[in-house]
Amino acid sequence: MNTNWGTLTADQTLEHLVAAQQEIGAAQGKMVRAMARLNQIRRRDPTVADEISLELHITRHAATAQLAVADALVTRLPRTLAEIEAGNADLHTAGKVHEVTSALSDDKCLEVDVLLAPRLAGRDATQVRRAARDLVNRIDPDGATARATRRREDRRVRIVHEDNAMATLSAYLPVEAAAAGYTRIDRIARQRRTGGDERTLDQLRADIFTDVLLGKEHGGAAATVFLHVPIGTALGVTEHGAVLEGHGPIPGSIARDILNNPASVWKKVLTDPASGAVRDVGRKTRRPPAAVQDFVRARDRECGVRHCHRPAHHSHLDHTRRWRHRGSTSTRNLHALCPHHNRLREQPGWEVLFDDTTGETTITTPAGRRYHDRPEPLDFKPEPVERNDASHSKAA
Repeated sequence: MNTNWGTLTADQTLEHLVAAQQEIGAAQGKMVRAMARLNQIRRRDPTVADEISLELHITRHAATAQLAVADALVTRLPRTLAEIEAGNADLHTAGKVHEVTSALSDDKCLEVDVLLAPRLAGRDATQVRRAARDLVNRIDPDGATARATRRREDRRVRIVHEDNAMATLSAYLPVEAAAAGYTRIDRIARQRRTGGDERTLDQLRADIFTDVLLGKEHGGAAATVFLHVPIGTALGVTEHGAVLEGHGPIPGSIARDILNNPASVWKKVLTDPASGAVRDVGRKTRRPPAAVQDFVRARDRECGVRHCHRPAHHSHLDHTRRWRHRGSTSTRNLHALCPHHNRLREQPGWEVLFDDTTGETTITTPAGRRYHDRPEPLDFKPEPVERNDASHSKAA
């Protein structure tokens, strides 16, 4: 049956979009099973990737990566593969799961698969990677430090030459160094922008990064990263629960190394012992004062819009009830939104609401569809908790 696209409403168009995604998932499932079967027929000969490369018109590097994911899905992540075939995930997301679970034994990987698969629907690749990583740390907690140590041995810098006299320079670094470096460059860029520099923030960050690499120093912009550490982890009683904002859990030993760095500055963050929700930041004090900004950013951790993972300390603090509508400048009426989503609130048909009690953000789109999401609690839990917060429904 042909679709008359010119007569569809916005809601009908979105339904077609979802249906197409489900069809793509089913097709990707066939590709995965075909790759894994070919690898089985060829007895895992290294040239299988070359064969796939020629058939799919992709590089051998890409074929090798896809083949590794396909093998893992068929043998170690069968329930994740079933979710792909049902249209609840895709190969990109599955690749993130494979990256996180690759260091596990087959038995532990299958255990992660059982717990993770029911949580895939409605989550983006970043959320899935985080959920998989949390499960890996719960199922194999003793291996966390070893995994982090091995990954740190892989630190490297790469250059990819591109068109029009440009190139991409990337560095694979320990997370605390990368986060601190980006924060320092971003802060210098924002200072220059405020001072009247007409370059965009992206241009400023790129130019400052270049200057630092070439030995031109910039002062007056100390780097800041946010690290949440339970008292037991700080004291070495446990190895779990340390969270580096914007990244996620890190081994307790690395957290203690950061805490013991003489350049580190500590700030108390109190959380509710039952829910893990942030309750206080250790200070009581228009544009929000510093204490209020600290509290809201520590509580929200990311932009409040579903699937946007810009850290709260790089986001705006937005009044849920607008200031011009007599909204207060208080922790209950503020939440973090990245610049893009802060502007999105002003567009016709869009609404972003925040519930301070539950931490849930509700987004209503011009099509009348509502999406709900809330951040995961900070506290480490010994057992995974199944949640269905990231669901969507039609507005009444």
